[in-house]
Amino acid sequence: MQLNLLKAKIHRATVTHAELHYEGSCAIDGRLLDISGIREYEQVHIYNINSGHRFSTYAIRGEEGSGVISVNGAAAHKAQPGDLVIICAYGICDEAEAAKYKPTLVYVDRNNQLTHTNTSMPAQAA
Repeated sequence: MQLNLLKAKIHRATVTHAELHYEGSCAIDGRLLDISGIREYEQVHIYNINSGHRFSTYAIRGEEGSGVISVNGAAAHKAQPGDLVIICAYGICDEAEAAKYKPTLVYVDRNNQLTHTNTSMPAQAA
């Protein structure tokens, strides 16, 4: 059986731009792409904490260290500057790989600068 697991996420990033007439995609600070392991042109799912919108697009590389998170093209209708988003990428693996797999979790501050990384989430309290 093949399983679709979380590969990486950038948690609570702040949208810096929403460019409706750009050619599409989501520009992400290149440093955050490298740290997370999300590749340029890879499909990403974006979850807007402020509005509840959930949508998919692809990642493009933004300037390293810039903190840019630019939601572009039609997706710009789903986010605006200042919104908090979670950006996720998923990967497919078999059950043997899944048994030992750990995602890359990237946490940023309000300026989209790295605060820390992890490979597991804390257990949710009841």
